[in-house]
Amino acid sequence: MPKYQSLQDIQSAIQQERSSCTQVVEYYLGRIREQEHLNAYVEVYEQEVLEQAEALDQRFHEDPASVGRLFGMVLSLKDVICHKNHGVTAGSKILAGFESLYSATAVQRLLEEDAIIIGRVNCDEFAMGSTNETSVYGPVRNAANPGAVPGGSSGGSAVAVQADTCLASLGSDTGGSVRQPAALCGVIGLKPTYGRVSRYGLLAYGSSFDQIGVLSHSVQDAALLLEIMAGHDDFDATASRRAVPEFSAMLNHEETARVAYLQAALDHPGLDPEIRQATLAYIEKLRAEGHTVEPVDFELLDYLIPAYYVLTTAEASSNLARYDGVRYGHRSEEAHNLLKTYKKSRTEGFGREVKRRIMLGTFVLSAGFYDAYYSQAQRARRLIHDRTLELLEQYDFLLSPVAPTTAWKLGESLEDPVAMYLADIFTVQANMAGTPAIAFPAGTHSNGLPVGLQLMAGKFEEAKLLGFAHRLMAESGL
Repeated sequence: MPKYQSLQDIQSAIQQERSSCTQVVEYYLGRIREQEHLNAYVEVYEQEVLEQAEALDQRFHEDPASVGRLFGMVLSLKDVICHKNHGVTAGSKILAGFESLYSATAVQRLLEEDAIIIGRVNCDEFAMGSTNETSVYGPVRNAANPGAVPGGSSGGSAVAVQADTCLASLGSDTGGSVRQPAALCGVIGLKPTYGRVSRYGLLAYGSSFDQIGVLSHSVQDAALLLEIMAGHDDFDATASRRAVPEFSAMLNHEETARVAYLQAALDHPGLDPEIRQATLAYIEKLRAEGHTVEPVDFELLDYLIPAYYVLTTAEASSNLARYDGVRYGHRSEEAHNLLKTYKKSRTEGFGREVKRRIMLGTFVLSAGFYDAYYSQAQRARRLIHDRTLELLEQYDFLLSPVAPTTAWKLGESLEDPVAMYLADIFTVQANMAGTPAIAFPAGTHSNGLPVGLQLMAGKFEEAKLLGFAHRLMAESGL
């Protein structure tokens, strides 16, 4: 069976009787078994999805019009997104054995269009990490080089798509957790505008940053999945009431674009020379095609990481207070009184990186340091937000690398968390400003690993962003 690049390919094969939904599912289940060494999957719903596929084939045979728009779409879910009556553990011992009582709004909307969820995939614990090495289930390995990390925190989602074990995957993006692994694994990674997709059913890390995103082989599939997931939700007050465009029908971007790139990003000493060269080459390619591409100043680049980690750790320390060993999840065997229940259960249940971020967040919110850290970070966020939107009023898109290097070796950053945090330097801007961004493949490094680039657009301008990205992918033959 050929590798499918889009839902359109799968649906065409089924309509022409060259395949069936059941055969597609069987193919992906076989791929999961073949790629088990990559450790992408936490749980596979084998019997359930086979039964679902057979039922869908029967419905399609009886009445082709009766199936939903996602008939044939095989998805995986990052282990921070709730799926009713299925486990969700955020890659953490603290939630061992927990099953969700409801589905995330995004998941429910996809299921209503007959998507098939084949399993849940590995991730950094509570989405805290840039390498997918902090999970209680062990590290995920990059399919391009199993000795390298896939990026994080949605590394399982990226590898699941990269290794052809599903057509697309849902991840979450707090500071680049969809786009960075997408770039390191050579797939598409879309982070929508904050509020475009409901966060109901997404286990919270940083509530003012988190957003459900899509990893896929094609921009078309990312557009369709976003179109179905997006929209107002009574269960999430931050979900936008804006009308949702028909993104999948708006991929014809024919006009020339005004594109800016951050000169400070390309001049940054931590940027790999080959990635810098690939970015410059892409800039010249865009100019040759008639687009206006200009350097712009962004004097706040070095403030992105400090402000981001102060704010997200502060929000994490609050959000993760609910995991206390009392109501659900891990409870220590030494929990003989209330204080020991809290202390022992959380100490045993949380991993090293999560505990580090909880302590950092508690510190910056403490009475003696709130003004020095948290308040200052909020001011920095406002400046970053305003400057980013100012640029996006002058230009259609901001172009940048996604990560300063290609995927590094497993274990390299575990003893140096600052190095791991700096890997987010080019992605956190979109989360700080709440704007949409997409990562897309841009070639291969001399070390054989994928290189990705990123486009950002103005708030709620996903249609323009997806259309331009689709055009660039088509022109590149990808």
